Amino acid sequence: MITLNNVSKIYDPRQDARTVLDGINLNITKGGKLGILGRNGAGKSTFIRLICGAELPTSGHIHRGISIISISWRLAFGGAFQGSLSGLYKLRVICRLYGAPIEPAIYFVEDFSEQGSYLREPVKKYSSGMRERLAFAISIAVEFDCFLINEIVSVGDSRFHEKCHVELLERRNDRAMIVVSHHAYYIRAHCQHACVLAAGKLYSFELVEDAYTFYQMHAV
Repeated sequence: MITLNNVSKIYDPRQDARTVLDGINLNITKGGKLGILGRNGAGKSTFIRLICGAELPTSGHIHRGISIISISWRLAFGGAFQGSLSGLYKLRVICRLYGAPIEPAIYFVEDFSEQGSYLREPVKKYSSGMRERLAFAISIAVEFDCFLINEIVSVGDSRFHEKCHVELLERRNDRAMIVVSHHAYYIRAHCQHACVLAAGKLYSFELVEDAYTFYQMHAV
């Protein structure tokens, strides 16, 4: 279980303080599928960074009942790719960092990303689509207990997009997932419960439809 106790995040506290998250309380259970609705700028990305440990809260506490290395980074995020290094090098680093077997991960990423020999080429030679496919494949090469999904996973063309959904949402259906988005369709289709981020506050709802109704009225 992941528990947030009165978590707040304030940026620039020494001058014009901006409270992005204000006293958030939340429980995420093992295998649970939770959607977080919020307009652009509501704090969804900040929320994800706090959950995975990329940032620390200004106040409050985040308790991870599972080890922090069992919580993914933002799914398909490739912003940390160093252009002069190969995709294979990046994969090896990730495997060592998270204690994942390297050879099975290489086989999986080679097959899933459809990069061919480019996996051993510098990332700066990749097209944007190739980078996206590599980032997604590396994201799911490690078997996390909880996956963090920031906005809809829409990597590549429709065929590859469907392939991603099968790999994540069907084959890993027993994992916990936190989906943050300002689109209701994805959360309706794949989440059991939902919350709404608005004006720094988190409003929790047992039913996804109730969350969506509140979102339409107060957060759009």
